[in-house]
Amino acid sequence: MNGVHDMGGMHGLGVLEPDGDEPVFEARWEARVLALTLAMGSWGRWNIDAMRHQRELIPGPEYLRMSYYERWLAALVELTASSGLATPAELASGQPAPGASKRVPSFTAEKVRGALEQGRPSSRELNHGPRFAVGAEVRVRNFHPTGHTRAPRYVRGRLGQIVRYHGGHVFPDSHAHFLGERPQPLYGVRFAARELWGAQASARDEIHVDLWESYLEPI
Repeated sequence: MNGVHDMGGMHGLGVLEPDGDEPVFEARWEARVLALTLAMGSWGRWNIDAMRHQRELIPGPEYLRMSYYERWLAALVELTASSGLATPAELASGQPAPGASKRVPSFTAEKVRGALEQGRPSSRELNHGPRFAVGAEVRVRNFHPTGHTRAPRYVRGRLGQIVRYHGGHVFPDSHAHFLGERPQPLYGVRFAARELWGAQASARDEIHVDLWESYLEPI
């Protein structure tokens, strides 16, 4: 979907100043939010793409005001309530409702390290080959879905070249809305900076974006 979260190429957001000594977490509560997200996700009521889309649904002014992990927390609260794992009143008070049944998640602290090391790969087998070959010239479809998509606005309608084939991967646009994994070929696509940003961009610069097959059309 189009929203303030899709910031690529936008002006007025200031200069990015990398910090070589930046800690993994700025504060302890951020680590707790990550732990809570992993623990609650283990119930299987949503998936990583649904979580991403929930963060996209945060209103623009609120999204810009929040820090990174504040957005994670806001999305987690909404998904927890909408999935029935807790009521809004329970989330507000931090206390279970009288008579609520107690449920113990299977994802215990002892399993965290192994789960993080293993990850959850999105690669999938396909029953057909890729439509595009490495080296093919393609155009990104100029589309503006109201649901989740991993096609950034700044590449839509632009010309690029396939430089890598990643195999089949879960299609996030359907997965985020619980419509199935629907795996598709995933490609690495190279764009000239001037194709994206105009003549003021450097003629030597390139941008590489991973894009699913249904985002692309042949030239």
